[in-house]
Amino acid sequence: MNLPLRAQAVFQGLETVLDLRWIGGMAGADRILWSPVEASAPLYGRLNWVQTARLQILGPDERAFLNRLGSATRLELLDCLLGAATGAILVCGEFELVEVLRPGADAAGVPLWYSPAALAVVLDRLESYRHGLEASTVVHGELLEVFGMGLLITGGSGVGKSELALELISRGHRLIADDTPTLTRVAPDILEGACPPTLSDLLEVRGLGILNIRRMFGDSAIKRNKRVRLIIHLVKLEDIAPPAESRLRGLRDTRVILGVGVPVITLPIAPGRNLAVLVECAVRDHILRLGGYCAEQDLMARVEKTMARAAPCE
Repeated sequence: MNLPLRAQAVFQGLETVLDLRWIGGMAGADRILWSPVEASAPLYGRLNWVQTARLQILGPDERAFLNRLGSATRLELLDCLLGAATGAILVCGEFELVEVLRPGADAAGVPLWYSPAALAVVLDRLESYRHGLEASTVVHGELLEVFGMGLLITGGSGVGKSELALELISRGHRLIADDTPTLTRVAPDILEGACPPTLSDLLEVRGLGILNIRRMFGDSAIKRNKRVRLIIHLVKLEDIAPPAESRLRGLRDTRVILGVGVPVITLPIAPGRNLAVLVECAVRDHILRLGGYCAEQDLMARVEKTMARAAPCE
């Protein structure tokens, strides 16, 4: 998830599983409940005024705590609960507390939701929902299977990603997703890429418009999903100043997506360069590296042996 999460989206995501009902504070539909730049912040909390979560959960324990307070203290705490720091309030179980909060929620524009589900069920569904947000994201690029490896091609708009993807498909490789592949962390160190259902089988190429790859090249040209093992980042040659050591090992780095590090090769593009061949060679070289072989280390070992043989004996 790489966009702020608003109250309306959370409500829609939980409405069915929790039989959620929007009782008050309809004006707060655009309130932000969670932001990716605050990844360590809690999505929800249980009547916590110290580390205020934007989604406050009120269950039987919270209701019992409020009932033990004096009337003035209870009203003061509820006013604080309806302050600007709170994004939404979810009451689960009995409906009584909802009626108490409804006038204040309407006045403050704080979404007030009610679920008849038990507190344990609500917390379990919220945990699953939060995990889903953290474990999936949408990136800009072309996702393909090249020599059996999941490859993500990234780069600025108009740099030629779609044309490169089309050429690779014509050379026998397979399309997974065009433009907006969805990446999901299916294990602590594994990212799986897939295509949104709306864009399945389709590829946009400037000047040609939308192409249906399955109908043009057959079922074998499409792959449903694949583990992402390598990223090729396209840049214009004039936009970068490669360091001298890149002549030996290339422009290599690591990009962290959803906590998973994925190797990145920056590939300068210029007139006359055969990008499809370069990408195929990059994938083949990466497969060798996964097996423990690095060409630059091989070269350095050869040079060291040559120097050792040439050294004069004392």
